[in-house]
Amino acid sequence: MTSMSRARVARRIAAGAAYGGGGIGLAGAAAVGLVLAEVHMARRHVGNGTSGRVPVADGLYGTTYTVPDEPPLRLTMLGDSTAAGQGVHRAGQTPGALLASGLSAVAERPVLLHNVALPGATSDDLDRQVALVLANPALVPDICVIMIGANDVTHRMPPTRSVRHLSAAVRRLRTAGAEVVVGTCPDLGTVERVQQPLRWLARRSSRQLAAAQTIGTVAQGGRTVSLGDLLGPEFEANPRELFGPDNYHPSAEGYATAAMAVLPTVCAALGVWPEEERPDVSRREGFLPVARAAAEAASEAGTEVTAAMPTGPRGPWALLKRRRRRRVQEPETEATQAAPGNRKASA
Repeated sequence: MTSMSRARVARRIAAGAAYGGGGIGLAGAAAVGLVLAEVHMARRHVGNGTSGRVPVADGLYGTTYTVPDEPPLRLTMLGDSTAAGQGVHRAGQTPGALLASGLSAVAERPVLLHNVALPGATSDDLDRQVALVLANPALVPDICVIMIGANDVTHRMPPTRSVRHLSAAVRRLRTAGAEVVVGTCPDLGTVERVQQPLRWLARRSSRQLAAAQTIGTVAQGGRTVSLGDLLGPEFEANPRELFGPDNYHPSAEGYATAAMAVLPTVCAALGVWPEEERPDVSRREGFLPVARAAAEAASEAGTEVTAAMPTGPRGPWALLKRRRRRRVQEPETEATQAAPGNRKASA
């Protein structure tokens, strides 16, 4: 699918989400029978995101930057098993811990991490997660990172419904005063055990949803980072290294790759990233209609999209950025552990 075609589909999904339209199929119904056998086989060989221990990484990072009477930055993770860090064994290997450590180093401030993500969650669980995050008005996070979408595709949730839930979550968090960064739906076509034609359909569906998520998020004042292709060439070329033991969730190396892509946007949202916000033409950055920016981002991992200009004759515009990625190292020591809070067991 071309970028322009993906942009049109993404606009339709986002419009359906905004105006309460019905579901728009991500793949033709005629293809369903063709892939049922592949779905059954894939499910027998990969984890389904509903089991396994998830390390608790909640706590304070970067204590060496503590300054009297200056509170730490508050970072909260929401979403599914990817946001929770399922598939690794150490708290310091989870994306939340890596982002908290990286943000602390860049901002030179301590970062207090809280994670309410639920393995197996689909986007309709975000309402519950946001309620947990905003339960105490005095403890609203400075920034929230949401990683969601993979289970929406595998559970065949209508994309309009998926984007509607995500947009509502972003709107509530932004209204409360938190910055929001969304890691969009990963490319499920890169899961090693998934074969053709399911691989092609999974990739197509994932990228369509990712583009629509971008439109919905930007409309509510959030930023997005494409995670899709991070699980693409690198994972396909070396799946034994970048996929975890269940061949489905990322390994520690895979989570580090994802955190490396998201960290610059997290820092930029808080105003601490040492780069200018204006586009760099040498990196093919620029201002685009939001649907086109969303479609291009869905095809290239690590690409950031954020609102840029008021709506004009061609609709809302966005700034597409390809920020330099810096490798995030696992924290040398575990975080000062806080109570797990309301984290639930796997659904």
